Amino acid sequence: MAVFIAMVAGYLDGYGLLFLRTYVSFMSGNTTSTGVSSGQGDFLTALRSGLAILSFVSGSFLANLISECKWRHARRLMFGLIAAGIATVAGMQWAGLQHALSEIAVMCLAMGMTNPTLSKIGPESVSLTFVTGTLSRIGGHLASAAAGKSLKRRQGIEDTHLRRALIEGSIWGGFLAGAVLSGVAGSNFPTWALLPPFAVMLVLGLLSESAKLPAG
Repeated sequence: MAVFIAMVAGYLDGYGLLFLRTYVSFMSGNTTSTGVSSGQGDFLTALRSGLAILSFVSGSFLANLISECKWRHARRLMFGLIAAGIATVAGMQWAGLQHALSEIAVMCLAMGMTNPTLSKIGPESVSLTFVTGTLSRIGGHLASAAAGKSLKRRQGIEDTHLRRALIEGSIWGGFLAGAVLSGVAGSNFPTWALLPPFAVMLVLGLLSESAKLPAG
């Protein structure tokens, strides 16, 4: 599940870069863009990236609030809302109602909701919509493995620094694969480019048993 979610995040980040000239999940890049553009007096670009940040934080707030409520199908609801956001932007494109700021707001709201759907794989905390932390953890686990350090709070004999590095690496690989697929889709069938991530999120929400949360 984590790899597929990361793939969607990479795909949509690529889509945002290609069609909206703004990252929709890479908020470090948007923060830098906001600062640099403001310093240069390019307030239109600063507005776009600033709106992306505000929308992403709003999505994260909403998803975490839903998660804290402990509803039985909280994660399923989050996947559904993310899919609805993607469908909304796709619908605007198909209807010829392109409005960059509105699309940025909706897409970033959806991406902000993505991380809380799956924040851990076992005991390992993971990041699904940005990979800077992922790459940092890969390096940390590899260094610890090379130094022969034991893993704190180890979960079974197979739980090692190397295995956790592989988990993080698979998430990074999923994000990269999503970005590659976004470039292919954006170049060859831009009108339908949002159909694959919409379908993936819909399937995760409808069919994944791990998308359920226990009642209470």
